Amino acid sequence: MGLWGFLKTQFVVHLLIGFVFVVSGLIINFLQLCTLPLWGINKPLYRRINCRMAYLLWSQLVMLLEWWSGTQCTLFSDQKTIDHFGKEHVIIILNHNYEIDFLCGWTMCERYGVLGGSKVLAKKELLMVPLIGWTWYFLEIVFCKRKWEEDRDTVIQGLKDLRDYPEYMWFLLYCEGTRFTETKHKISMEVADKKGLARLKHHLLPRTRGFTTAVQCLRGTVSAVYDVTLSFRGNKNPSLLGILYGKKYEADMCVRRFPLEEIPEDEQEAAAWLHKLYQEKDALQEQYIQEGTFPGTQIVPPRRPWTLLNFLFWATLLLSPLFSFAIGIFASGSPLLILSFMGFMWTASFAVRRLIGVTEIDRGSSYGNHEVKKSI
Repeated sequence: MGLWGFLKTQFVVHLLIGFVFVVSGLIINFLQLCTLPLWGINKPLYRRINCRMAYLLWSQLVMLLEWWSGTQCTLFSDQKTIDHFGKEHVIIILNHNYEIDFLCGWTMCERYGVLGGSKVLAKKELLMVPLIGWTWYFLEIVFCKRKWEEDRDTVIQGLKDLRDYPEYMWFLLYCEGTRFTETKHKISMEVADKKGLARLKHHLLPRTRGFTTAVQCLRGTVSAVYDVTLSFRGNKNPSLLGILYGKKYEADMCVRRFPLEEIPEDEQEAAAWLHKLYQEKDALQEQYIQEGTFPGTQIVPPRRPWTLLNFLFWATLLLSPLFSFAIGIFASGSPLLILSFMGFMWTASFAVRRLIGVTEIDRGSSYGNHEVKKSI
């Protein structure tokens, strides 16, 4: 392990990265708050500004994947599909098996220039997560409690509000509703048996309500659905903590494009289409496990320098005064000041660890551990 590799494993370095992310995030959230008056004056301008504000924050996480850990993301698709990337509004369907699946998705968004305009149907609890939930609020992310009776009006209105979004939008749906675990898979397949649906080996049974509602509300705005099946070489199960420690992974993503005209307008038929899609995704995942590759041409979109430059900007802006302040504290020799500073750093470390914990599978929600009959 060289010096660079050694530095990637050091807690102090992780703490500094976390400090930059948290403090820059708070600054960005404050600036987003200042843009609220624009909503009633010039909504397109408000949206464009907040897309770029979000990019300043999300790209720091993408930087960790691309530049810090050096993780490689390879697409398996065809050139005709790739040519559409970044040039249309789309719905993304991604399997939810890994702690960093969202980060791999963001990496593709960044490389095709739509990271700031990325959207997701997110659980309501995330709205209260500092930085993440607050930034999403200003981006008009659609939140749901995953109880259709309570969510119907909010979700439909939120989706309709995005019809005139001025930036190209990639709207992510985790149709399984929750991250894959063996316990949830067992229960999900019991539900499949009861409903007479095909069993899936590598996915949970998709919950169709969110998909059919999104397609119905965004038809005329969204041009296509991108089906993305993600897996990692070597049967790795990566984590955000592993990325922070500089571990390099190799992600493979099979991308298929379906023009929206191919998806039935009838809700029941659209639901059946989604179930068939997940059977195909399951077959693709099985092929990957058996052969170590997806079908299609391998394409590695080049990483762009902007994520790294953005992080270096924030690090320069925020770490210089931090170091000066720390030197002054220790030079003072005051036990009270030193202990207060150490307490502040411990609090910052705890906050960063809590943010990382949001992505961890073993700390995921219990949604899917029991059958929810009327959920999105």
